[in-house]
Amino acid sequence: MKKVVLLTCVMMTLFSSCGEYNKLLKTQDADLKYSYAKKYYNQKKYVRSATLLEEVVQYFRGRTEAEESLYLLAQSYYGQKDYTTASEYFKTYYNTYPKGEFAELARYYGAYGLYLDSPDPRLDQTQSYESISQFLLYLEYYPQSERAKEAQDILFELQEKLAYKEYLAAKLYYNLGTYMGNNYRACVVTAENVLKSYPDTKYREDLVYLMISSKYELAIVSIDERLQGRYRDVVDEYYNYMNEFPEGKYVKQVTKFFDYANNKIEKNY
Repeated sequence: MKKVVLLTCVMMTLFSSCGEYNKLLKTQDADLKYSYAKKYYNQKKYVRSATLLEEVVQYFRGRTEAEESLYLLAQSYYGQKDYTTASEYFKTYYNTYPKGEFAELARYYGAYGLYLDSPDPRLDQTQSYESISQFLLYLEYYPQSERAKEAQDILFELQEKLAYKEYLAAKLYYNLGTYMGNNYRACVVTAENVLKSYPDTKYREDLVYLMISSKYELAIVSIDERLQGRYRDVVDEYYNYMNEFPEGKYVKQVTKFFDYANNKIEKNY
């Protein structure tokens, strides 16, 4: 019996709440909608708050409520984990109110939401690039903020993700080898570009190793007139690797490349 009474109360409350919300959707009273939008936002009913705020932000243009309502709209989408839409509204906020009360928070959460939305490194990284761009602007505007350190840490994390994506591309070229053409050159170019863009990446040694491995394979399949130049490329890459990673994990393998290439060069003289 108690369970039936409890269930009845819950259902009555639910229907009452739905009826209240439906009436709000129909009313033309923007101030009433705004009051309930804030109530729903505080209750974490973000879909409802966003729906009501979408209507009132246009009405509030030029009024004192305009700034807060726009920020709450962005936060309502953020609360729904619709980070792309939230980021657009955060951007609208700080472009409209560059010195507004919530300008710093809008810049931070706009960038942070896109970071949370950043996909697996194997997928398209548009969100990551946009998040990096927004975090850089945030740090430019608020270098002394209490969130600056966290913003920098996230920037490094996103850059590592982009470096890893390019490392995977270079590795794929290497693994393809001479399938449908010579992919070793593409591997070298990709690895070089990653190292230029992200010189401090934790994949640096792996990228340098891919470069020397690819140059070794290029020498193996090279035509005679290019052979000596490509063996010298292998030797040069060996010294580059050893200077940077004298106790690296690929020392044994790159030494084999060096010995083979150097022997071929000496035999030519």
